[in-house]
Amino acid sequence: MTFREFVSDRMNRMIIQTVFAAAASAFLLSTGTQPGILLLLLIFFLLITTAIYLSDFLRQRARLQKLAAVLDGLDQKYLFTECVPPPDSLYERKLFELMRRCGRDMIGTVSHAQAGQKEYREYIESWVHEIKTPITAAQLICRNVDGETRRKLSHELAQIQAHVQRALFYARAESPEKDFIVRRASLSKIVSRSIQNHRALLIHSGMRIETDHLEQTVYTDDKWACFIIGQLLQNAARYQREDPVVTIRAHASVQQVVLTVSDNGIGIPAHELPRVFDRGYTGSNGRARGGSTGMGLYLCRRLADVLEIDIGIESAQQQGTCVSLAFPASFDKLSQDVPEKSDS
Repeated sequence: MTFREFVSDRMNRMIIQTVFAAAASAFLLSTGTQPGILLLLLIFFLLITTAIYLSDFLRQRARLQKLAAVLDGLDQKYLFTECVPPPDSLYERKLFELMRRCGRDMIGTVSHAQAGQKEYREYIESWVHEIKTPITAAQLICRNVDGETRRKLSHELAQIQAHVQRALFYARAESPEKDFIVRRASLSKIVSRSIQNHRALLIHSGMRIETDHLEQTVYTDDKWACFIIGQLLQNAARYQREDPVVTIRAHASVQQVVLTVSDNGIGIPAHELPRVFDRGYTGSNGRARGGSTGMGLYLCRRLADVLEIDIGIESAQQQGTCVSLAFPASFDKLSQDVPEKSDS
């Protein structure tokens, strides 16, 4: 709060006091008070009033600075009313009690919402683990089915498994610190696992995979990184053209290892590129081909931010799409706090 704001807030009171002083001066002059005495009285009144206003300004500014410091020091801002020191004046105390009642109601609402969110997340994780059993059983049954039917069923089961996996990672993304561990990992193994996880989808779509220079070491959570690369492979298969090819290559710099996943698919319109990482955004390609949820790239960005992976995308219509993932190549602080993961 500035002094100008303080004066502006009390302008009406100052005007009333000025009018009162003028009226009192006129009355005293009419009763025969000498002008010199009246001038001294006015000077005294001005000094007293100025001292009161200045003291009030300094007190309120100090109070606001103290409250701002308390608020800045809180991670959960809604606990502000429970942490601030009580005010001095009666009016502020009454106002403070009303604010505290509102704050406690909000705290109860937030706690209830967090508990419900936690229960929902636990239910989703439990459901995902339970649904994997019938999916695995169905995949085993498919082995006894002939030719084309087997291929089609395997493809649909792979799609179901991909949706289930996406639901699991979406639930975990709400509190990622409880699930991921950043460690030293082999990039080639992460990519191989991603390809293997989506083998049925890639075979069904006739996708050819080309890899280059993947013998790199990165610092990441291999499970989450595998999921991110898997989403990119799914998008390449969904938005493919004739003779589909995905090229996965890596190159190292001083601080990062950049992995690029490029396809020769239908590409993304230039005006849609800024929004492809938005939650639920499907774009014209997703609406035209159907089956898109708009969650794949959103989750990629969400998880990449947690893992400190710089993710970027380039695309041109009818020419293909290239997504880059810049992994940390070294992590000095991590090497002290987290044990390295074995390559075996």
